[in-house]
Amino acid sequence: MAAVHVMDHPLIQHKISYIRREEVGSKEFRQIVSEIGSLMCYEATRELKLQDVQIKTPICDMTAKELAGKKLAVIPILRAGLGMVEGVLDMIPAAKVGHIGLYRDPETLKPVEYYCKLPSDCDEREVFIVDPMLATGGSLIAAVELLKEKGVKHMRAMCIIAAPEGVKAFTEECPDVELYIGALDEKLNDHGCIVPGLGDAGDRIFGTK
Repeated sequence: MAAVHVMDHPLIQHKISYIRREEVGSKEFRQIVSEIGSLMCYEATRELKLQDVQIKTPICDMTAKELAGKKLAVIPILRAGLGMVEGVLDMIPAAKVGHIGLYRDPETLKPVEYYCKLPSDCDEREVFIVDPMLATGGSLIAAVELLKEKGVKHMRAMCIIAAPEGVKAFTEECPDVELYIGALDEKLNDHGCIVPGLGDAGDRIFGTK
C-alpha cells in the first residue's frame, strides 16, 4: 500500500482554507495555488538523499551537502496541474517539466488521454506528478500508468485536496507511489465532485466556466 502523507503544516492548511471560498477570484486563486505548490514541494522533498561535496567558501574549504542521485522532473496533469508548476519550480528551478493531458469523460468518469510530452530523460529522473484535485483517482492512476510505460520508475504524487474514494483507489492501484495531499475531504458527490472541495480547480485557475 502506498504511503499517504496529509500535510498538516499551518501555512498549507491556512492557504487551502482561503482558496475554498467561492468569492476568491481567479488571479488570487492562481497565485495561492502556486504558493501551496511551493509549500507542498518543500514538504514532499524532505526525504531526498544528500551527498557530501567539497567546496570553498570565502573563508575556507569545507564539506557541504547537496542533492544526490537522480535529477527531478515535475509533470502536471493538464490543465489544472499547471497551477502548481511554478510553485514547484520556485523550489527546484533546475527541474524539467513534462505535460500529461487527461480529461474525465462526463458519462463514465473515466480518464481519456489527449496529450503527452515528457523530458527525453524522464526515465532517469525523480518525477513529481501534480494535480490540485484527487477525486475518483482515475486521472492520477492513468498518469502513473502512462509514466511507467515510458520507463519512469521513481514517482511521487502531489494533490492539494483529495476525496477518500480517490485516495483508496490510488493507493490500491499504485502501491509504489507515495501520495502527498494538503487536505483529505469528506466524500465525492453524485457528480464525482469533492465535498466540500473548492469547485473546479481548472476553471478557477484560468477564469473559465
